[in-house]
Amino acid sequence: MSVSKIEVYPAAVLKRVASEVTEINGATQTLITNMVDTMKSAGGVGLAAPQVNVSKRVIVMEFSHYDERMQGLIVMINPEIVYAEGGMYQEEGCLSVPDFRAAIERSALVYARGIDGQGKIVEIEGRGIVAICLQHEIDHLNGVLFIDRLSEGQSSFFRKAKKIRKIKTT
Repeated sequence: MSVSKIEVYPAAVLKRVASEVTEINGATQTLITNMVDTMKSAGGVGLAAPQVNVSKRVIVMEFSHYDERMQGLIVMINPEIVYAEGGMYQEEGCLSVPDFRAAIERSALVYARGIDGQGKIVEIEGRGIVAICLQHEIDHLNGVLFIDRLSEGQSSFFRKAKKIRKIKTT
């Protein structure tokens, strides 16, 4: 088991647009394995490579503890959302923004495409937690955190909460 350090806001790598993966090789496989181990160790549902300080377009997701019909690990390299519709608000959190959750507006249905760790095309149509996670993790690849999607009031609350945490830790 290889667990990597999860980068925490305001780490610069989290604000960069990640590079496309041009070749699936041993380094890519090692990255995927480390990401899966790190996600599981942290109790997350999804993880993007920038969160482990690798600016590459790779995400991993696993939903079985939310819905037993959704078995297995999902790996997507160079994922993109090709279709989205509807809207919903759902509370989100992020391993890179610990101890903060907020309701974020997301598309209710998304269709995403990428490739898996063997280079095969992966297509996912997701609703609910799957749609949220796809959007959240792909946002990471584009240098966007869920806190960048906060309303003005939520953003103000986040800044105040961050100041309070700083005061408590000093």
